[in-house]
Amino acid sequence: MKADLVSLKNQVVGEVSLSEAIFGLEAREDIIKRVIDWQRAKARSGTHAVKTVGEVSGSNKKPFKQKGTGNARQGNARGVQRRGGGIAHGPQVRSHETSLQKKVRKLGLRHALSIKLAAGALHFVDSVEMKQPKTAELVKALANFGGGRFFVIDGAAFVEKNLKLSAASAINTCVVPVIGANVYDIIRSDHVLISKDALPLLEERLK
Repeated sequence: MKADLVSLKNQVVGEVSLSEAIFGLEAREDIIKRVIDWQRAKARSGTHAVKTVGEVSGSNKKPFKQKGTGNARQGNARGVQRRGGGIAHGPQVRSHETSLQKKVRKLGLRHALSIKLAAGALHFVDSVEMKQPKTAELVKALANFGGGRFFVIDGAAFVEKNLKLSAASAINTCVVPVIGANVYDIIRSDHVLISKDALPLLEERLK
């Protein structure tokens, strides 16, 4: 299958050949959801925690005698039923990461790219290099594709230096190398730009 190759001014300068197995799939939202859930769970820090009865500071002394006061019996001031006491079954530091097969992750990325191409939100750019690091120039160039959130894929391991610096202060603009392409950012973006140099690398990663 073929697609237009455009410049940063969104003017057609040629065409590119695309793999049907990557960009021509019928949407499978269930697979995309599985990958996004896996991605978001892995991104969670899991550092939230509360103190249990054994961790709360305080004496083990019985606050009052067992019988005769009219109050419910209490063993110490650190019980979960008392103010300032420990928390029962509260969150503890842990990893939220789940397992998901590599082939499913790749399949999710293929479906995400296919959805964006079918929606006309996937653009193949001849070059995304910039002569100098200027955020205003990058924002002006991206405005040629429309408004909203942009996700730009460029390079194998590193993004072109001036482009990276320009995007650092640009609102709703994320620039990553091919290895950073992911389902969550692709789906949540209004426009996805893939550079001509990054395209064969992306296809190689997903074949």
